[in-house]
Amino acid sequence: MSKHIAFLSAVAFGALAITASVVAPVSAQDKMMSGKKTVMVGGAAMFPSKNIIQNAVNSKDHTTLVAAVKAAGLVETLEGKGPFTVFAPTNAAFAKLRAGTVDTLVKPENKATLTKILTYHVVPGRLEASDLTDGKKLRTVQGEELTVKRSGNKIMIIDAKGGSSTITIENVNQSNGVIQVIDTVLMPS
Repeated sequence: MSKHIAFLSAVAFGALAITASVVAPVSAQDKMMSGKKTVMVGGAAMFPSKNIIQNAVNSKDHTTLVAAVKAAGLVETLEGKGPFTVFAPTNAAFAKLRAGTVDTLVKPENKATLTKILTYHVVPGRLEASDLTDGKKLRTVQGEELTVKRSGNKIMIIDAKGGSSTITIENVNQSNGVIQVIDTVLMPS
């Protein structure tokens, strides 16, 4: 990861962490909301009673995603009522992109392209892993489709360019949706 991305990630993570720290302390409700369990992602507990942003800022595996969401101006949207299903690429997923891609995307003049890519990772509604049946087409917020491919217990998401991403952590429930952690950035056409 370049120094520029590391700096942007640190700034975004710090700013969003301050926002998240204002939230009420962990309660019994956080541990088990509506029968949904707390899942660990990136070394941090993802509480079902908190929204997507409140949880994502605490994941060490999603600092690049958080920085990109901030650069695209999507923080308020992902704090909204939803529900949303977010296919959340890890830092390692972003590192698979061609060198310099993330640095270029987070520049203000590329906000529209960054927004298009990020909203391609969001599907309206709350989709649990059990809802992701083989061959299912998912219409993204960006407008294009993703396709689900199942092989045994493995769930893959196929993008418009034929690229494949595997869900590595399923059903990370949030107050306004669910996160499915993925290992590759999905690309619209």
